[in-house]
Amino acid sequence: MKYLTFVILGLAVSFGVTGCHAGKANQKPLHLLESYPEAWTYYLADPNATLQDVWQLRDSVLICKGTPLGYLYTQESYDDFILKLEWRWAPYKTPGKGGVLIRMTGAHKIWPKSLEAQINVNEAGDFWGLDGYGFSGDADRRETLTHDLYGELTHLTKTEAMENPPGQWNTYEIHAKDDTVTLFINGKQVNQATQCPAHAGRICLTSEGHEIHFRNISLTVLD
Repeated sequence: MKYLTFVILGLAVSFGVTGCHAGKANQKPLHLLESYPEAWTYYLADPNATLQDVWQLRDSVLICKGTPLGYLYTQESYDDFILKLEWRWAPYKTPGKGGVLIRMTGAHKIWPKSLEAQINVNEAGDFWGLDGYGFSGDADRRETLTHDLYGELTHLTKTEAMENPPGQWNTYEIHAKDDTVTLFINGKQVNQATQCPAHAGRICLTSEGHEIHFRNISLTVLD
């Protein structure tokens, strides 16, 4: 928007975290697609739709068809971590909307209380605080608004565009430590949110109307 235990497939990734994001990994990275779909479950706006209607794992790539609206989410909750994944828009199809939700809590709905790392085409790297999830950031790039369906929203635009053209793979790194969350796209920092609610929550991959692919999803939990 601008608006189920499974192992994730991918290569082991080591992360170095410095400065205000300093934290020590207390375990090896979890590769979330290697055990798909047992480590995940899902919510869909259409109660008659099934997991296979939307998400399918093919040749180590998780394909999200985009409809109906909803999200795939982890069985476990996490607070401090480094999440790394790759995404691309389906080749030869129209790119559109998608995102990664972290520290998701509360009722399942479209869209749940959480912090979204945006993937929308041309907007990857933006933050959205959904359903009253508040945070701070650069005042020149931050706005708050109220939506009739989605409640109170907080938006923080990226500092620069780093996503590759549609159809090409991109890397996303999401560093969540205490009350600070930092986003890196294709190796460069593009956004940082501060004063984020520092609590454990689910990690979600959204289905928002357009086919999107994910691979090499790894999660390193921090002390």
